[in-house]
Amino acid sequence: MANEGKVKVGIIGSQFQGEIHAASLQMMPESAEVVAVASPTPGNAAAFAKKFGVPRVFTDYREMLKEKDIEMVTIAAPNSLHAQMTKDCAAAGKHIVCEKPLAVTIAEGEEMISAAKQHGVLLMYGEELLFTPKFLKAKEMADAGAFGKIHLIKQSEKHFGPHSDWFWDVNRSGGGALMDLGCHGIAFCYWFLGRSPITSVYCQLGTYVHGNKTQGEDDSICILEFANGAVGMIENSWAKRGGMDDRIEVFGEAGVTYANLHMGNALQTFSENGYGYAVEKAPTTKGWTYPVFEELWNYGTPQELTHFARCVHGKETPQSTGEDGLVVMQALYAGYASAGEGRKIALPYQPPPGVKKPIDLWLNGPTRTQVAQR
Repeated sequence: MANEGKVKVGIIGSQFQGEIHAASLQMMPESAEVVAVASPTPGNAAAFAKKFGVPRVFTDYREMLKEKDIEMVTIAAPNSLHAQMTKDCAAAGKHIVCEKPLAVTIAEGEEMISAAKQHGVLLMYGEELLFTPKFLKAKEMADAGAFGKIHLIKQSEKHFGPHSDWFWDVNRSGGGALMDLGCHGIAFCYWFLGRSPITSVYCQLGTYVHGNKTQGEDDSICILEFANGAVGMIENSWAKRGGMDDRIEVFGEAGVTYANLHMGNALQTFSENGYGYAVEKAPTTKGWTYPVFEELWNYGTPQELTHFARCVHGKETPQSTGEDGLVVMQALYAGYASAGEGRKIALPYQPPPGVKKPIDLWLNGPTRTQVAQR
């Protein structure tokens, strides 16, 4: 029997992604409402609560988990914290939405899934590309046979770097642009192809612009092979000037479609003075720009979180789960191993013992060592 009423939500994190969660849930308020926020940084949670009208504020998320009416918690915290937070949420009986990537290691991801099952809660994986209206339309057409048998999918996301400093620290993030953005492309191709198993991964990584900030790669090219014969090509960058660029291309025996996430929802604009906000990660609004409207809706986050809230009350079945996030984690590991060894890696892939984070497979790999010795 489905529960009625709004799902009470607590958010862990008060910065960029936490704000996206709060704003997205306010856009579709019929299914859920944010009643609490937790952030360890003094003043951040209070400022967040004031901005979004959230009634309860915590500096320790574990105290927030004691609130009996909270049913669902969204985790918008650094990657290295996802596993422990998820296990704590599960132990408190809260359903969980974990932002991408699922964790830093495969083992952590497995522990998260196990904890959710043990405590009878949902572990839902925050991948908004599965809910992006333009990309959903492309999949609808593909599933209806518009393109015939698909042989190639391309997805790219590029900008000039992340919004928070912790992304530059590979110990907190687990990797660079592939870890941060490639997880979107892997999840998208896997979903678009009906979750056909990934059979191999080949990656090439490089640090071209931000070597003074991070050990991580700021540009990546990743090729996935799927059991159904299709290929996925994923391009990601933290080194691309001019703001966010996010697009897909789908090629089949009977057709093709191209979807640019922003350009179809943007105003072609020229301004000598600048005007404020254009699009995520755009550094300036002077000259030619392409300001977007209804940005969060076009990304799919309000629809994603509303779907997850409806899942909590038994009204829908989760479309993106911890198990999906684990598939992405395994492909990420294989990708870093591929870049480190300079060869295609077959899946399933088991990292060597002692590997603490995916990027170590690249940083300590033979191809990276050879480059360092030149």
